[in-house]
Amino acid sequence: MKRGIILWMVLLVPVFFASCNNSGKKVNNKLAENTVVQRPDGTISLSLDKAQCYNDVKDPSANTAEWDVVVSRSGRYDVWLTSKTNDTSALSYTHDVRISVQDIRLEGHPGHVRIVRNSPDVSYPYFRADSFMGSMYIQDTGKFNVQVICEKILPADDTADKSDSGKGISKLISVSFTPVTR
Repeated sequence: MKRGIILWMVLLVPVFFASCNNSGKKVNNKLAENTVVQRPDGTISLSLDKAQCYNDVKDPSANTAEWDVVVSRSGRYDVWLTSKTNDTSALSYTHDVRISVQDIRLEGHPGHVRIVRNSPDVSYPYFRADSFMGSMYIQDTGKFNVQVICEKILPADDTADKSDSGKGISKLISVSFTPVTR
């Protein structure tokens, strides 16, 4: 009887570890698919389409987008918001936008700096507006969570054509970190 139990344990333990190992690889591959990797030129581009988004119906100023990002180069980065807008004179952000990487937090009100006409990122009657939010120094390298809290993070099924409220004027579509060169 003891030999039978020992024999079964000897046979089942390797099978158990092999099955655990295989499922772990699938999970790691899935995580790798959803992780944003820094480009060779140092740019980190975070599209809302690839973000984990949370929308608060009662308080849209708490709408949140999050990404897992692998930073391979430390340094100072300029942070830009890209919005889709149909009013090039005002983006209609009523609350400050909060951007967090690790313990670093950048908060401010976006003003449009560059209007890009005929951008492939947006279709007519909208224009792309790139807003400079400031700069931050990322000291460490590795995998980090980037979080953006903003009222213009709208659900994917929300059409930006709703003109009955201010949210139809603009919508956040991406955040980018560009390395500052000296």
